[in-house]
Amino acid sequence: MTIEEFAYDHPDRDVAAFKRAVANKLIYAVGKDPVAALPDDWLNATSMAVRDQLVERWMATTRASYKQDLKRVYYLSMEFLIGRTFTNALLALEMHDTVKQALADFGVDFAQLAEREPDAALGNGGLGRLAACFLDSMATLGVPGFGYGIRYEYGMFRQKIVDGQQVETPDYWLTRGNPWEFQRPEVTYRVR
Repeated sequence: MTIEEFAYDHPDRDVAAFKRAVANKLIYAVGKDPVAALPDDWLNATSMAVRDQLVERWMATTRASYKQDLKRVYYLSMEFLIGRTFTNALLALEMHDTVKQALADFGVDFAQLAEREPDAALGNGGLGRLAACFLDSMATLGVPGFGYGIRYEYGMFRQKIVDGQQVETPDYWLTRGNPWEFQRPEVTYRVR
């Protein structure tokens, strides 16, 4: 089967279509009634609707690079400090205003929602920021590539002062899930 023979719903980018996409994600993927939805539910539903916009481009790019038999860069790093994905994706897709308006129509404050997304705690220093910059540069230049690293469950630690002492605690950055991931449990590698 070719992609041309495969029928699916192309995600449109106008405000009305995006509102419908968010509503569908909220109900069918997050499983929440809009009346009872919490801010994190709205963030997850909106992020998944944005992710749908990215997936089509990602798959088309991957197919094109394989069809042209292009060489690919595989960047291995212990850390990737990619920052917050939500607003970064909106900039890449040029959908900031569309998403802001769609959320406003639902009575959801865009700025407050964007602030709720945790930083992906996939490292703690310059190495992680450099790795993320390399990936950004490859994407900007159109260089086919992949970044491979460790998906830390507890990322960077949080610091606070308790009774005059610095105390570190784990950063549970995945407690609310990660709507940007596609879990692939069938792809695992044993590390010895």
